[in-house]
Amino acid sequence: MIEIVSSARCTACNICVRVCPANVFDIVADAPPTIARQDDCQTCFLCEIYCPEDALYVAPDAEGPIAITEDEIDRRGLFGSYARALGWKKGRLGGTRDDTTWELRATLDQKKKANP
Repeated sequence: MIEIVSSARCTACNICVRVCPANVFDIVADAPPTIARQDDCQTCFLCEIYCPEDALYVAPDAEGPIAITEDEIDRRGLFGSYARALGWKKGRLGGTRDDTTWELRATLDQKKKANP
């Protein structure tokens, strides 16, 4: 389940908002998105995988939120840990900065909205 969007790491690119299949996040102008519907999180890790700044942490327990702080996540090196486990490291060929498949989803979403 999505636990944290790091205000220190997040650049408010809103990629996580666009890739989330469960509409968990809300966009906030000039700020990191908020976790608005945490209970709707499907623990798919897409937001964490596609975050170019490793600013999200999705806990593997899909049953409910856990008690963890941003400092603890940072100290334990958990930001972006799922993406790293898949081999998507920052600055590495094939990493999230080089993968633009989220753009396809955003384009499809825009077309759906324009042609309901």
